[in-house]
Amino acid sequence: MNPLEKWAQEVYAKGASKPGALRKALFQTSSGMDLQPLYSPPEPEARIGFPGVYPYTRGVQPTMYRGRFWTMRQYAGFGTPEQTNERFHYLLKSGQTGLSTAFDLPTQMGHDSDSPRARGEVGRVGVAIDSLDDLERLFKDIDLGEVSTSMTINATGATLLALYQAVGEAHGTAPADLSGTIQNDVLKEYMARGTYIYPPAPSMRLITDTFEYCSRVIPKWNPISISGYHIREAGSTAAQELAFTLADGIAYVDAAVKRGLDVDSFAGRLSFFFNVHNNFIEEVAKFRAARRLWARLMKERFKAKDPRSWALRFHAQTAGSTLTAQQPDNNVVRVALQAFAAVLGGCQSLHTNGRDEALSLPTEASARIALRTQQIIAHESGVCDFIDPLGGSWALEAMTDDLEGRAETYLKKIDEMGGMVEAIQRGYPQREIEDAAYTAQKEIEAKKQVVIGVNEFTSVEPPFDTLRVNPALEGQQIARLKAFRAGRDNAAASSALSDLKRAAQGTENLLPRIVAAVKARVTLGEIANALRDVFGEYGH
Repeated sequence: MNPLEKWAQEVYAKGASKPGALRKALFQTSSGMDLQPLYSPPEPEARIGFPGVYPYTRGVQPTMYRGRFWTMRQYAGFGTPEQTNERFHYLLKSGQTGLSTAFDLPTQMGHDSDSPRARGEVGRVGVAIDSLDDLERLFKDIDLGEVSTSMTINATGATLLALYQAVGEAHGTAPADLSGTIQNDVLKEYMARGTYIYPPAPSMRLITDTFEYCSRVIPKWNPISISGYHIREAGSTAAQELAFTLADGIAYVDAAVKRGLDVDSFAGRLSFFFNVHNNFIEEVAKFRAARRLWARLMKERFKAKDPRSWALRFHAQTAGSTLTAQQPDNNVVRVALQAFAAVLGGCQSLHTNGRDEALSLPTEASARIALRTQQIIAHESGVCDFIDPLGGSWALEAMTDDLEGRAETYLKKIDEMGGMVEAIQRGYPQREIEDAAYTAQKEIEAKKQVVIGVNEFTSVEPPFDTLRVNPALEGQQIARLKAFRAGRDNAAASSALSDLKRAAQGTENLLPRIVAAVKARVTLGEIANALRDVFGEYGH
């Protein structure tokens, strides 16, 4: 029996034989040709291997999309919790299979809506969440035991997780039955995005506290989504995105292991979040290289024994930075190409951007087109009947090797600096990203890189209807927040905050204290301020 036959019998057949494991009984083309699960030489090189087994170059599941499609998780959030809840229900009715939540800047930065530092930003780039009542309204009539929810939140990620747990419990869903992800990746905030609060050391403590807490209390939850997306949006190359994202992952795993956690107790729940740019083959290669490199790092560097700890699972989002305000309908084509690359690269979940996102938050119509793009790829393109259909392409395999090698060079340099935290404090990845962004902008201005509708094939088009957030909602949100505080037991809230501050001054896991605080109706900003009092603010 050759290796391909062995894989087909021992790996693929085992996964495919379970009831309901495959989407359909027969996989054929429109011409009636039967399709094999995998097209491969009988004995491929070890670096390519087979799907579902180390080194996972060809995918983390043995059946991939023959089993089920990726989670179609459209990012949504604006204005009040009620407005976002309405969009959630619209997307779920349109066929979305998971929720993804965008928060406004005050929520991300740990400021309640009535803070002077929140003025003018409430509900603008995401939904405003100050309190337990806000999260109740956000998920009204949505069963948190049935839906998987992703929350793009970092510095205040532990608080949003605590709020989510409290809402779930209030409606009869035990923490062990909750599933989803918090981004919780603060290292990339220091280098690429800026929504950090505390210095690196206490920020890393909160992250490892979350790893430990989830492993014990919310085992189906992904406690971090290690994000290359924002690194790429800041201007990095594909190789830099790959390297710096994995370097962040190494830092988190290293911190958790030094904390005393067994690597196999949490590594299987780590997830990643990558950008999808326009260079189609390079993007597919990037995802394959990421899986292979991470598998080797976890197995050889961290000595993980569980194969689930070796497997890099990732969410992908099409590239907002590639979208243009000029000729916005062109963005539908860009998004479709990027989404196709994410699927051929083996993503586990995907968000497709709206055509109008260079101008505003997406309208309902734009969000529908974006979701339909995923559905057409899934149901009409035929590519999901294959596993890694581009695998073996000379160009793709060469580019996969090249990106892996470039990423390894960066990782070696970061190790020599003492790791990613030290490299960030020295400004190394920031400078690399800035240089790459400057080079790319010069190429666009010199027309060495053509951007349709911007520096070539330009034309004046009629105005485009966009979504506008009503400025009156800020006052409404503040009024609700004041009513929330007036209606609570302030003695209980103050006691919970005092307990949190004492715990922060010590070494205990902070998540149980944060959960107790939100149940005592302490607000997100009050929790963040209590931790500011102990940890300080980075750069202040």
